[in-house]
Amino acid sequence: MVPSALPTVDLLIVNGTLLTLEPKAKPILDGAVAIRGEHIVAVGSRENLQVHAAKTLDAGGGLILPGLVNTHTHLAMVLLRGLADDLPLKEWLEQHIWPAEKALMDAETVRLGTLWAAVESLKAGVTCVCDMYFHAPTVAEALEEIGIRGVVPESIIDFPTPSCPSPEVALEKQRELCQKYRHNPLITPAVAAHAPYSVNAKNIAKAAELAEEYDVPFLIHVAETRWELETFQKEKGTTPVQYLADLGVLSSRTVAAHCVHVTQEDIATLAELGVGVAANPVSNLKLASGVAPLPQMLAQGVKVGFGTDGAASNNTLDLLRDAQIAALLYKGVTGDPTCMPAPTVAALLTRGGAEVLGLGATVGTLSPGKRADVVCFATQDPHAVPVYDPESHLIYAARSADVQHVVVNGKVVVEDRKVLTVDEGALRKEVLRLAPKVRGAVETAKSQP
Repeated sequence: MVPSALPTVDLLIVNGTLLTLEPKAKPILDGAVAIRGEHIVAVGSRENLQVHAAKTLDAGGGLILPGLVNTHTHLAMVLLRGLADDLPLKEWLEQHIWPAEKALMDAETVRLGTLWAAVESLKAGVTCVCDMYFHAPTVAEALEEIGIRGVVPESIIDFPTPSCPSPEVALEKQRELCQKYRHNPLITPAVAAHAPYSVNAKNIAKAAELAEEYDVPFLIHVAETRWELETFQKEKGTTPVQYLADLGVLSSRTVAAHCVHVTQEDIATLAELGVGVAANPVSNLKLASGVAPLPQMLAQGVKVGFGTDGAASNNTLDLLRDAQIAALLYKGVTGDPTCMPAPTVAALLTRGGAEVLGLGATVGTLSPGKRADVVCFATQDPHAVPVYDPESHLIYAARSADVQHVVVNGKVVVEDRKVLTVDEGALRKEVLRLAPKVRGAVETAKSQP
């Protein structure tokens, strides 16, 4: 018999060093997280957290921390991984990716790519993804099916996309998405305009107005390349950031992806308007787009989180690896080994990303009342022993392959490195069957004048 005075919870995570990622919080040795339904109800030392649990998840002496938040990606592009590499962004996008997407990305293909990307993300410790792609209803359904948290829009661009013949249709689909998912426990609907160089001012304004109407995130690529900055300066006499600010579309709900080529005035504007920046350090490096001035942004109070971008330009969805590269990159760029220290980078991976997406009150830390998005990292392999400083270990030694358990919204979705919500082997076979068609579509697209 369980003593009547002992509280009952659905899930108890034990036997690990607990990083709540609350500001200034210290690691809790032999920590525990108690979960009831979708929410965290208690955190603390195992000794002081006395509950009866329907299920107990053993962290195996590793790390217990909030799920990682990928603030910018294009999930279904995992199917294009490695097919158009070593190219500058404009050529890569216009001559290879857009034509291939037009030929290939129907709803069923996007569904398969989204599911496969979600498997990769979950096994890398990512519990929340901000997608920016096409066939949004299909994306949302796939993410719900596998059990990962998602921010999902239908992307607007000033020419036909694989799912919408016009920006007007895309806007209507975005409205429908906002209405359907506005109270969903896993899916946050969003509105997306591709970029200020690919969407006209009128359509950008309409998208931002729709985001304001439903109080959802407004996603847009901004100042990703030097070409974009120089084009705006030449043709409009301003920067992409100031152009959007002058349109009145930047606000605290805006998620501005990249922001590589920004001025000090731009950074001040982003901070003043509460814009969140989704930084994509590895994608920007691979496409030679540049290095975003994240230390300056953080110093001025800009909200920042990490994103992988799509796997066609990265080429993985390994967010931890990207953050680890960023931690080293900024030390090398600045010549300052104290730049972007481990606690800062760990915070950007979790609560920083949640704040960028407008989900800071929901996820991002292990705090009572928040949704239970939790990841456990094993620390038993040679590269992970010993652990003196858990945050330093996470940023400089851990690997995504160390992810042992993942909980999203109170549900165990990865246990002992196995995804429980989908047949990974069957999905792999589907992806491999599709691969020749993908290669053919890309080769055809490349051959077009």
